[in-house]
Amino acid sequence: MKVTVVGAGAVGATCADNIARRELAHEVVLLDIKEGISEGKSLDMLQASTLLDCDIKLTGSTNDYEKTAGSDVVVITSGLPRKPGMTREDLIGINAGIVKGVTENILKHSPDAIFIIISNPMDTMTYLALKSSGLPKNRVIGLGGALDSARFKTYLSLAMKCSSNDLQASVIGGHGDTTMIPLTRLATKAGVPVSNFLDDETLKKVAADTMVGGATLTGLIGTSAWYAPGAAGAYMVEAIVRDQKRVIPSCVLLEGEYGQSDICMGVPVVLGRNGWEEIIDYKLNDEEQAAFNKSADAVRNMNNVLSTLNIGV
Repeated sequence: MKVTVVGAGAVGATCADNIARRELAHEVVLLDIKEGISEGKSLDMLQASTLLDCDIKLTGSTNDYEKTAGSDVVVITSGLPRKPGMTREDLIGINAGIVKGVTENILKHSPDAIFIIISNPMDTMTYLALKSSGLPKNRVIGLGGALDSARFKTYLSLAMKCSSNDLQASVIGGHGDTTMIPLTRLATKAGVPVSNFLDDETLKKVAADTMVGGATLTGLIGTSAWYAPGAAGAYMVEAIVRDQKRVIPSCVLLEGEYGQSDICMGVPVVLGRNGWEEIIDYKLNDEEQAAFNKSADAVRNMNNVLSTLNIGV
């Protein structure tokens, strides 16, 4: 397996480092437009691998897409990160052209690659990558749900004073501070609903904290988070390259599922060697479905901005 990570910033480098440490591929390529940054970080990781008993090839490249040739999975993190006060949606004008260009250049050398999109606004960038590339829908996957669900489990574990490993919890909908939907009704601890342990007020606070989880970190550290997003990217890569058939909330094209069509949004999907292989129906109740529909309206409005950017979607 060969995996390419495009964008050697904090998220991309962390993702590549996690992939290397877990030996998820025989080769990891880290590519960036800035001279020397990907070469330096990949060399640093390679030196670290000698201390971690990792046996993997790490290659850094400054905008040389030929070095990405034959990639099985490509993770796109390129673009401007958030700063305090910015929403993910604020980034669309800058990041749309970047993501489209990266996708086109990768496909010249890796026509069979599966794409994982991390760049924000993620739902719209996933839609852009899918529509502009003409790829089969199963080969373009947005990251949001995996990261948001990890944050949901974190806040639940803190509230319940338990191990997050005992929790099953999912976030669906758009990857935005007002569009994601933590499914508190379906969250469980060792198979028992978390509502058996937490009152409604606490569950509402957990959900609210989850929704602004990214903004909270941006406010604290002055830029977008990177440890959890990078780990989430590697988590999805692992499910694909090891054909785990793992259910991971991910942003994929909906064609009638969950009552929506011609839109990429977060829903639970089975990830395996073919990319996303199946959408799982969580049988939302009326309140959850209404929230999902409202989230879809917001994502669709953002997608409509693409038509004003003259980038050929």
